[in-house]
Amino acid sequence: MPNQTANDPESPRSGVLSVSALLRSARDVLERRFPLAWVRGEISNFTRAASGHCYFTLKDDAAQVDCVMFQARAAALAWAPREGMRVEARALVTLYEPRGRFQLRVETMREAGLGPLYERFLKLKQALEREGLFDPARKRVLPAQPRTVGVITSLAAAALRDVLTTLARRNPAVGVVVYPVPVQGSGAAEQIARTLAQANARAECDLLLLVRGGGSIEDLWSFNEAAVAYAIRASAIPVVVGVGHETDVTIADFAADRRAATPTAAAELAVPQRAELVARVAELARRAARETRRRIETAAQSVDALTRRLVHPGERLRGLRTLLVQLAARLAAATARRLDAARYALGTLAPRLAVADARRREIAAARVAELRARLGVLDPQAVLARGYSITRSAAGEVLRDATQVAEGERVHTTLARGTIESEVRRKR
Repeated sequence: MPNQTANDPESPRSGVLSVSALLRSARDVLERRFPLAWVRGEISNFTRAASGHCYFTLKDDAAQVDCVMFQARAAALAWAPREGMRVEARALVTLYEPRGRFQLRVETMREAGLGPLYERFLKLKQALEREGLFDPARKRVLPAQPRTVGVITSLAAAALRDVLTTLARRNPAVGVVVYPVPVQGSGAAEQIARTLAQANARAECDLLLLVRGGGSIEDLWSFNEAAVAYAIRASAIPVVVGVGHETDVTIADFAADRRAATPTAAAELAVPQRAELVARVAELARRAARETRRRIETAAQSVDALTRRLVHPGERLRGLRTLLVQLAARLAAATARRLDAARYALGTLAPRLAVADARRREIAAARVAELRARLGVLDPQAVLARGYSITRSAAGEVLRDATQVAEGERVHTTLARGTIESEVRRKR
């Protein structure tokens, strides 16, 4: 056979590689050389496909690189990537072979500069979660219609104005108490915790809103302190937290009874809209009216049914009298039947009693005759009449043996007729 190895264009000995083999080899070298690395840059050309996969470019002042983040990884982010954001991506360096394109396969991302703070955030979140501080079973139900709402925030915060405007628009009848407190800077977390405790001590609100506007992670860090989380859970009054923008997530959000995406959303959660309450009251009134009317109609039907069942006392007495006559007739007929049956029974029993009485008499006479004959046989007098006699000692003892008397002793002999008194002259 001819040597085909030398003619194979993809054989290593031929020194010629196909494009796919070359790119596959380059991909393997890149993935071995850079297993996973953190890369910092600015997001550009961000698109999210219908499949959920995200495609974008990371760039800096001198270069850029294509990136892909598949749907499962993108869904795990607690925030939404946006055009122009500076991020740090943990990615695998690879090649997209069909296009021969160098790219990063991103596993996770965080906002740029969040490294140490983000690590602190994750550690504290995990520690508090292990303590059960975020357990859904511990979260309180928000009051459906609070009379007074407390707002804990800075007096200078734009969030306060948004909250007050929203509360007034939705239901001006709800009272509002503002508890001023610094929301960022040194010592802010401790002051927020103390203010939560003071609001509970004053007990003048049905619901508390802990709010502030957006900012960097450094600006929002007061809401990532354990002191604030513990104070929220220690509150006897339900707490809604609305901090930053929708993509901002803090430890306070996890500890809260409800998290709102923004301060305005927190105000909307706090109180129902007045128009909704009015509509609800109107609907309840209509339902109450329908139920009242239904009960009245049902009662009226019951009255009609009872009226038809009512009987005039005279008519009722006549009915009872008729019933009494019928019962008396039935009793008389039953008594007569029982008497006739008794008479018939007596008539049949008399002959049977007479026959039975005669039979008993015959049996008794035969029995008496039998007993008389047996008595005659046993009568001592009859024995004496046959020639026998009875001899007794002077003491009256019947003599059966000669040794019972002595010579010269007097004895008495009873015969069938009469007795003989004699003296023993000799005995043998």
